[in-house]
Amino acid sequence: MAVDDGRFMRDPDALAWNMEQDPGLRSTIVAVVWLDSSPDVGVVTARLERATRIAPRFRQRPLPAPVNLSTPQWVDCEFDLSLHFRRIGAPEPRTPATVVEFARREAMTGFDPSRPLWSFTLIEGLEGDRAAFVMKVHHSLTDGIGGMQLAMLVFETTPEPGPIEDHPAPATGPVPSGLTRTTTAVGHSLGRVVGGLRAGIDEVGPVARTVARHPVRSALDVVATASSLGRFVTPVTDTLSPIMRGRSLDRHLALFEVDQDDLRRAGATVGGTLNDAFMAAVSGGLRRYHERHGAPVPELRVMMPISLRRAEDPEGGNRITLERFTVPVGEPDPGARVRMTGWRCRAARYEEVLPFSDHVAALLNLLPAGVLGSMLKHVDFLASNVPGVPFPIYLGGARVTGNYAFGPTTGAALNVTMVTHEGTCCMGCTIDTAAVTDPDVLVACLQAGFDEVLGLGGDHQPVTSLLTVRPAGSGAPA
Repeated sequence: MAVDDGRFMRDPDALAWNMEQDPGLRSTIVAVVWLDSSPDVGVVTARLERATRIAPRFRQRPLPAPVNLSTPQWVDCEFDLSLHFRRIGAPEPRTPATVVEFARREAMTGFDPSRPLWSFTLIEGLEGDRAAFVMKVHHSLTDGIGGMQLAMLVFETTPEPGPIEDHPAPATGPVPSGLTRTTTAVGHSLGRVVGGLRAGIDEVGPVARTVARHPVRSALDVVATASSLGRFVTPVTDTLSPIMRGRSLDRHLALFEVDQDDLRRAGATVGGTLNDAFMAAVSGGLRRYHERHGAPVPELRVMMPISLRRAEDPEGGNRITLERFTVPVGEPDPGARVRMTGWRCRAARYEEVLPFSDHVAALLNLLPAGVLGSMLKHVDFLASNVPGVPFPIYLGGARVTGNYAFGPTTGAALNVTMVTHEGTCCMGCTIDTAAVTDPDVLVACLQAGFDEVLGLGGDHQPVTSLLTVRPAGSGAPA
């Protein structure tokens, strides 16, 4: 394992930050939390202040590494909560579309690297006296599951806000000088190398004994790991979709919801899981979209985040790896597609290279952004399943009625992220408008793909379409 020095970005976090060199790979996460009323702003402010003290990374900014072998360093900066949490009144027509249009613009806007990489906005005065909480966070700060953990520092499980325990502000220090940065970066880099060698030496004894006892199996393990590594890092040179090939910086957001029990039952009917049904429904929607355009495809390439988070890991940070593999989009039978997709998802989860993900991220951080782009911009779509909370939660006394995440496309044509919340699967779609010039048609096809899979479980709640938001202009080329 690489050395995890709290002053420096871990390699997976640095990978998300370094991709910012190419705006088309921007790693911004935006989430929209719907509230049944306006929260107590004083409570929200106090809980945010306390949360940033518990997780001081949200008070720091990234400082570029002075040497190529090191990752960026986290440094303290003058922290002003009012620059990261704002409260605005919803403009006309004060509908949910107003909020999603705001979220769309947030998703397309980068962060100021001189400040902490997050911003939250409370939008009040929506029709029905409702409100929305829009959270924008850079992926270098957290992944989806870590984000849910951090959110519980701000949200509560009771409608009556409880006492907010005081927490001391973290100690701060000056920005290190150029010489100090260089020497500490070199030391950090050497520590990573030594740490990796030490870990390798520690493994020599057990590995040697295993080779002596099982030489054939050990040789096969080496071959399997090498093959897995090759699949993990090999650049993709062509997009499988014949129609979703353009890439831009413009985005279209859409959201809809599916009953969680219905989707789980649909997967179980054919021996699959909730995630299998989710992936098969997305691929079924993409099959319909391609057929509608007269361009059927047997398979598309997906990039799926796989969580490596352990119970002892701290909140926040990226404890994921991104696996690329193909899914059987062209399979018309939804039951067969659930089974086949499930097999491929499980194969990806058990790739031999996964324990070495941090080391792979360290290698990828040495590559120019153009090379990373060649690896990612030919991926057809992203799909992510983020476990949410099964119980009611509140923000300053206002109940959360829905939680929708809009993940970055990271060079792909679209990202579909599912967050489960109180028995509902909240689907957030981020679509590159150069890849998909008719996003409303794609969203309708995705909803039909979910309806098709839900039918495997018998009677079910229909897919509920909340809204879509069409960008006003065309995108700039990435």
